[in-house]
Amino acid sequence: MRHGKKINHLGRKKAHRDALLSNMASSLILSKRITTTVAKAKALRKYVEPLLTKSKDNTTHSRRTVMSYLQNKESVSTLFGEVAGRIATRPGGYTRIVKLSDVRLGDNAEMCLMELVDFNDLYKKEGAVKEAKATTRRSRSKSKKTEVASEETADAPKAEAKPKKAPKKSAKKEE
Repeated sequence: MRHGKKINHLGRKKAHRDALLSNMASSLILSKRITTTVAKAKALRKYVEPLLTKSKDNTTHSRRTVMSYLQNKESVSTLFGEVAGRIATRPGGYTRIVKLSDVRLGDNAEMCLMELVDFNDLYKKEGAVKEAKATTRRSRSKSKKTEVASEETADAPKAEAKPKKAPKKSAKKEE
């Protein structure tokens, strides 16, 4: 039974697990989004969220504490600079885990996308509005083209519709 055993060992010894989580946390901070397994992402969330909370308080002590965990100067400077500015008002929940539909081919492990919440503009109100406007513009232009194409094919027989498309493609290539 696993009573009171909260840590997922990820099939590794302690030193290997610490190195893995440190490297993954650095990658997450630098690139803002990583693809990994669900088990590793859940373990990484417990590892990186306290570090993100510490980055809000920009003191020498908190920098040294975070440096002892990450052991990467570049990621620490990014964390205390760019990331801390974005998460300053957020009370917690700095990461998001999005499960992907596909599994890894080698061992059938469930894959996910782990990202920093404040760096994805699609989920913000302004970003969602911009994305919606962009998709409606595209769909309107495509729908007009498909309506025109469907009217042309309705007037002409089906056998003649295929040769009409071929000259259009060749005309585009010449231009």
